[in-house]
Amino acid sequence: MAEDEVVGLTSELIRIDTTNTGELGTTVGERAAAEYVGAKLAEVGYEVTYVESGAPGRGNVFARLEGSDPTRGALLIHGHLDVVPADPAEWSVHPFSGAVQDGYVWGRGAVDMKDMVAMTLATARRFKRDGVVPPRDLIFAFVADEEAGGAYGSQWLVENRPELFEGATEAIGEVGGFSVSLAEDTRAYFIEIAEKGIAWMRLRARGRAGHGSMIHDDNSVTKLAEAVARLGRHQFPLVITDSVRQFLEGVTGVTGIPFEEEDMDGSVAKLGPLARVVGATLRDTANPTMLTAGYKANVIPSVAEATVDCRVLPGRQEAFERELDELLGPDVEREWITHLPPVETTFDGELVDAMRAAIVAEDPTAHTLPYVLSGGTDAKAFSTLGIRCFGFSPLKLPPDLDFTALFHGVDERVPVEAIQFGTRVLDRFLRTC
Repeated sequence: MAEDEVVGLTSELIRIDTTNTGELGTTVGERAAAEYVGAKLAEVGYEVTYVESGAPGRGNVFARLEGSDPTRGALLIHGHLDVVPADPAEWSVHPFSGAVQDGYVWGRGAVDMKDMVAMTLATARRFKRDGVVPPRDLIFAFVADEEAGGAYGSQWLVENRPELFEGATEAIGEVGGFSVSLAEDTRAYFIEIAEKGIAWMRLRARGRAGHGSMIHDDNSVTKLAEAVARLGRHQFPLVITDSVRQFLEGVTGVTGIPFEEEDMDGSVAKLGPLARVVGATLRDTANPTMLTAGYKANVIPSVAEATVDCRVLPGRQEAFERELDELLGPDVEREWITHLPPVETTFDGELVDAMRAAIVAEDPTAHTLPYVLSGGTDAKAFSTLGIRCFGFSPLKLPPDLDFTALFHGVDERVPVEAIQFGTRVLDRFLRTC
């Protein structure tokens, strides 16, 4: 059974350190992880394609399982192999131990997203061993570099190897299908149908270099710091997109909680820890994350720079940029480092029906709700091929687990029972999709 091996697969994948620093010289492990996945697929009879995406070691693995109806569009099931860095000194267990204890699998990537990679791998292996013929072709894709925007992963693959996705019309990946306890014995599974755009921005202020002991009225650091402070304190306007409105109406239907636009922040606050996730989908955000200036304590530098992580709602890019320019003023230059557009689809159709049915078969009282992801995934690349993308990585979670805080967090972990549940759901879904 796939659920019998998924815990071991998750643990073994975590033990392969695939830290993505965002720099080619220090990113590690993707080839090793891809080779591990490829070997597991080949072991049960898949024909495996290994591809390096734009640089040595940026490993990706693909396998295809033919379905019963070749006239239907294929379904892409994608997961990324890389993880963000982790400092062992901050963790209760070593982040690359893959420890299985206290009912959890621990380690960097446990929820982002080696759990889904393992669930997909376990299900793919079972289908091949048991001779399962799904209703449509399934394309299994395990890719590199998602944590740095996919330039050496999904973006490169779409631009350079589009034939790997031939015939795909729909896709599932992270981050969705996980349960949230909205009330006692009331679980809703959030299925992602939209993502905000990612726009990483560099700011640059220039001034006159000089001695740190002198009076100086043209300081690049001061100009930049003032602009960054204005931006960091700014709240962009409330914008309720169609996807967000559909989510809020769904929550109201399940819980009875009303969401009033006159006090939307107060209404959302009633959702507890979930409020920060939902709140981030109500407006654009621009969070300063890095500052760089100077080379000596007594030298005023001529240039100061900052990096800002911007996330932009569908349809808001032009208005967002106008607002940025007003906030930053004429003394600060800006340029996009990474600019990936938002993704949005609708919560309907046979694929959504199959997701809902697979979840309810394992959790009969479950509700399924569409939601918007404030972050981004490889769906941004795959959607450019005309593929309709969803976040569906099913997990049944304990009501007291602050799941979203574990993404990129210290002591990242996933419940053993959750990934076993998710594997059963994924098995049912892929047999009926």
